[in-house]
Amino acid sequence: MASRIAFIGLGIMGGPMAGHLLAAGHSLIVHTRTQSRAADLLSRGAKWADSPAEAAKQADFVFICVPDTPDVQAVANAMLPAARAGQIIIDHSTISPSATQKMAKQFASRGAHWLDAPISGGDVGARNATLSIMVGGDEAAFKTAMPFLEKLGKTITWCGPSGSGQLTKLVNQILVSVTNLAACEALTFARAFGLEPQKTIAAVGGGAAGSWQLSNLGPKMLAGDFRPGFMIKLQQKDLRLALQACKERGIRLEALNLVHGLFDRALEEGRADEGTQALFAIVEKNAKS
Repeated sequence: MASRIAFIGLGIMGGPMAGHLLAAGHSLIVHTRTQSRAADLLSRGAKWADSPAEAAKQADFVFICVPDTPDVQAVANAMLPAARAGQIIIDHSTISPSATQKMAKQFASRGAHWLDAPISGGDVGARNATLSIMVGGDEAAFKTAMPFLEKLGKTITWCGPSGSGQLTKLVNQILVSVTNLAACEALTFARAFGLEPQKTIAAVGGGAAGSWQLSNLGPKMLAGDFRPGFMIKLQQKDLRLALQACKERGIRLEALNLVHGLFDRALEEGRADEGTQALFAIVEKNAKS
């Protein structure tokens, strides 16, 4: 049965995701800061809303996919006065777990459910509907939202109460970023000793040293192809959130601090909008200094 859905945020990830929901036959109303990004969806039958509040007012399910905690808080503040019992908000942004819990309580006071549902898989996963989705919040609301989430991803996991999805995403980002650094250093080592790097990837990629980062980003690193699937500025935002969570819990993670510092170098060099594989340029430069 078709449902009334609002989707707020139509960037690299949100645009394709909204398209999958529209293709499934649901009534879709959209809002994004740059209206031109909605052109394709509007041409396919989606309706435009001039604000997040207007979009949410007309929907039973509200999807959010925006860059950072303040962006989500602004959307939430706009939507809250019109939130109603039974409405389900699904936030695919990667943001502060503690801020997520506060927003969930605010919407719960109006009878609405807030699910934190951050995503992993990059632009390819968004386009192919193969994302991994980590969900925190009310389990019954999660089950209600599941048919929609299944249009967006392949690995969909209820991780626990509010904030659990965001915390699990930060686990994901620690793994991704540190593994990315390992791939950068390994390929820098291979080049320095005259190995043919593509053959090296083939030789080690199928064994215990293999990883998604090595297989998918390794060839791009070697080719100097730093076009973004996931931008450095967004990766660095996620690592900042992980470090903030560590500080709140009173723990320190050495590799996380190291890779965060290296991505800071990338930002200083003007690589904010490049893909995370551009970390290779920083590592290779450090190796020669």
